[in-house]
Amino acid sequence: MKTNELLKISLRQNALYIPSEFITGTTTTITGPTSVLVANVSKLGFAFSEEALQAINAVHPIYKLEIQDTIKEVVGVNKNWTPLVKNWEIPTGESLYDHITTFFANVFKTNKGTTLACGHIIPANTFPLERYNGCPYCGTPFEFDTTKQEGQGSKMKVLELWTEKELNEFYHSLLSSKTALDATQVDSLKGLLSYLPLPSEVKIGIKETMMLVIDTLIDLDKEEKASSLFTSPTDILRYLWYKKTNLLQIIEPKTIINRIASNNQHFFVAADNSAKAKLITAIDLKLKYSRKECLMVATWLNNLPLEAEKACEMMHPKRAMWVRFIRALRLSEYSKRKGFEALKTLLDVFYNQTYEVWQGKVNYFRLKSDAATTFALLQERPGLFARSLFSNMLWFGPDETIAAFEKIIDKVPARLVFTLNMYAQNYFDSNIQRSVKPLGGVNKKIGPNRLLSLYNEDQLKAMQNQIEELCLLAMEKRFAAQENENKTIYIDPQLFNMPVSIGDRSESIQDLPVALMGTRFPIAGNTVRLFMQWGQGLPAQHLDMDLSCHIAYADKTEICSYSQLQATGCTHSGDIRSIPNQIGTAEYINIDVNALAYAGAKYVTFTCNAYSNGSITPNLVVGWMNSKYPMTISERSGVAYDPSCVDHQVRVTQNVAKGLVFGVLDVAKREIVWLEMTFGGQVVQGLDYKGVQALLAKLSSKLNIGSLLTIKAKAQKLQIVDSLDADEVYDQKWAINAAAVTQLLVD
Repeated sequence: MKTNELLKISLRQNALYIPSEFITGTTTTITGPTSVLVANVSKLGFAFSEEALQAINAVHPIYKLEIQDTIKEVVGVNKNWTPLVKNWEIPTGESLYDHITTFFANVFKTNKGTTLACGHIIPANTFPLERYNGCPYCGTPFEFDTTKQEGQGSKMKVLELWTEKELNEFYHSLLSSKTALDATQVDSLKGLLSYLPLPSEVKIGIKETMMLVIDTLIDLDKEEKASSLFTSPTDILRYLWYKKTNLLQIIEPKTIINRIASNNQHFFVAADNSAKAKLITAIDLKLKYSRKECLMVATWLNNLPLEAEKACEMMHPKRAMWVRFIRALRLSEYSKRKGFEALKTLLDVFYNQTYEVWQGKVNYFRLKSDAATTFALLQERPGLFARSLFSNMLWFGPDETIAAFEKIIDKVPARLVFTLNMYAQNYFDSNIQRSVKPLGGVNKKIGPNRLLSLYNEDQLKAMQNQIEELCLLAMEKRFAAQENENKTIYIDPQLFNMPVSIGDRSESIQDLPVALMGTRFPIAGNTVRLFMQWGQGLPAQHLDMDLSCHIAYADKTEICSYSQLQATGCTHSGDIRSIPNQIGTAEYINIDVNALAYAGAKYVTFTCNAYSNGSITPNLVVGWMNSKYPMTISERSGVAYDPSCVDHQVRVTQNVAKGLVFGVLDVAKREIVWLEMTFGGQVVQGLDYKGVQALLAKLSSKLNIGSLLTIKAKAQKLQIVDSLDADEVYDQKWAINAAAVTQLLVD
């Protein structure tokens, strides 16, 4: 089990983990089992580097089998990929008349027709039943095909060799990452923490990563060591809330309750479960702790190296949550015990509110337009100054604000400096809508700051330039301060198309080689095939997930979904509303890029939605296939999934989204942008395409890895060369580990 999990983690990084102790042979002649393994995985779209192939050749056949089984599990060949319609690329001709006729036939229980296994009667001369694998009326599948499409892909994913050295380097890079880990990285880190010892020499990068480490230490009964990692009450609250909700961010209970209630709303009033879901969620979020847990948290708070007033100021923004936790943890009781005097003082100050809130002072002097005092306070907390820089430039004027900020910019974390540089252009554009994602919510678009109207276009452009010049100069100074004896640097041209991962909290897991949000995938052929698989491991039930696409033209839009199986250049495989027992089910959409280009389409947005009550079901997999060779569809069953053709796929793990955008096809450029955008919508019609445009603008403004390395080269006087023999080599293999890339963010 251990090697299986570590194999999955390495596959996400385009590698194959083989422990050194497993490499026992020395033969250079490729053995029979190795040849069979290479042939089998090539049908799934994978190949091995020379080094990896030699290592595989030297391991026991049992481990070769484990490699093959793990790759098969990751690509999902053992799942059910049978859609509702056989050879669905050819329309069945079903119409609204067929559905209405069938509805009345079942209401009045007519005997004129075919009765299916689900109990529905299909009248003659309506649906062509020979074309369906299930009931065309209720979307319940009956027939399942075990054959799979394989080997049609035109590109191979070449896996490099990982030994303990590379695995530990990846482990350390996750722990020391200077930006928040996405869901894939969090899942990988959890796995590594379970199997590898915690390295004492690695400095934990951010608070959210710290929670995972603390959780591991507590599971190992090392509460004292975990206690030493807490530096503030917020750290303790974050950990307690993570254990309760599995969320690394502190999202208010009311936000979670309202989000889940919203997901359980339904078009039909009789099917609306929002009130029930709200009540159940509120009950689930009630706090209850054992005596051992209460004593543990009381000890943590008692041992905090902070003055009571300072600690209470940190607790103030989440005061309502703290009141609940204090009661549930019986902290008042423990504060009366001998040795808990610091906890008693903390609770006295907290409940009597004999502390001053720093943010309140900032707001007070800001409203009085007292720039000097406001900036003096903000300079005490450089990170918060950076986050409010743009609005303060509009409020107090750019020159005075920049002059105050310049004094403390060297203390601002590098990720914030880059964020300022990336988003200044969009923020100071009075004509653009920006994409934001509130904590615990879905992506939204917001209008420009109203204060922008006080300034003309030249003044706003000057503000953009001031931010850019200041931030680039600050980063150049940081790079220049590093000692570097190297003379040359190689930067892979593809890195200029890969954005730096800052602020992208992806909530889906990428089990195949990962890609950063904003990565562009060129289309090799003329067909893009979307796929969605859900329900594996679940009992048979009504569970309606919908795969759709939104086609945007200059002056109109079209939809291809369950309600419209045919659209310009798009064909849907049929709407499945109930899942079979344990094996799951699938939907597809074929997209003809040439037909869309001929029709003048601009963009095609890929979406999936939970039509059923609740959010998108966990472990639902969505993605797209592409190949320069024709991708076939089974005439017998309609199976159209081929792992060798998969460009990208993600697995949904969080249960807070009703709708998800997972890619956008730029028809003119013939490339697909990988992005993740949640939205509240039971159907694709709930998608606000302007929100997608706002997110694309946000991704386009992000600094790419190539440009970041160019800044480094300039600051450290490195010559950029085209040879891999350079002193420093930065290629796609290095950049696939986003956590390692964050080490360039010099603080």
